[in-house]
Amino acid sequence: MKQLTRWMLAAFFASPLLAVAQVNSLPSQPHLLVKGEAEREVIPDRFTVKLALEATNQSPDLARTRVQTDATSVLTAFAQHKALSQSVQASTLSIEPEYQYENDRKVFKGTKVERTLSADFSNLDDVRQFLAGLKTTQSLQVSGIVPAYTKEAEVRAELKREAVERTRSSARQLASAYGVSLGGLYTISEVAPNFAYGIQAGTWRNERRNFAYSNSLDAVQVSGSRAAPSPMVAPIAESLEAGSLTFTENIYAVFLIAQ
Repeated sequence: MKQLTRWMLAAFFASPLLAVAQVNSLPSQPHLLVKGEAEREVIPDRFTVKLALEATNQSPDLARTRVQTDATSVLTAFAQHKALSQSVQASTLSIEPEYQYENDRKVFKGTKVERTLSADFSNLDDVRQFLAGLKTTQSLQVSGIVPAYTKEAEVRAELKREAVERTRSSARQLASAYGVSLGGLYTISEVAPNFAYGIQAGTWRNERRNFAYSNSLDAVQVSGSRAAPSPMVAPIAESLEAGSLTFTENIYAVFLIAQ
């Protein structure tokens, strides 16, 4: 207990010091703050189809039977249209009373039974065929189609490395343009800074640009090309098209200016 008390007291007294360190995380000497951004568009190779099943009836058993029947037909369709078997997910049944307000009165409408199903497809044509053969009703609805890319982690790791290199390149170019020399790297982070410059996390432009600030130089913004927005995937078979996914990684670095 005494050991625990000592640790608690140490943490208590250390907290203000940590707060001060965060506030004063930027150096007092001249420095450059640069943002490196790397971006890549990829074609999705996974498509998650989500369905919502719901039925309300005065008879709980009839409501449950309706949902279970729909679930069986959907699971059969998943198998027929090459959904990835290990990706199929079915939630447990949710059963609760359903009420509606009529003339300011709470009226019991029956028992509501809900369930959700989802599965991944590796081919967009399989998704189209699945949707084309699916008959949606009041009790069976497509709640969403979510595209994904199986190598996202690898792509993001590469983008981080590119963003880091862009911070170095941007800092070197800015230092050369103003006739100063770079010192060492002071700090690097994936989180946008929030500080007294008036630039906060939400005000960094989310586009392919480098932004730099020097506490002894004017703000400099280097323009680049704006990335086109990625197409949305339409949730109906006839207009379902393969769009692209855009992955972006940002790195913020502070370089000291050599004196």
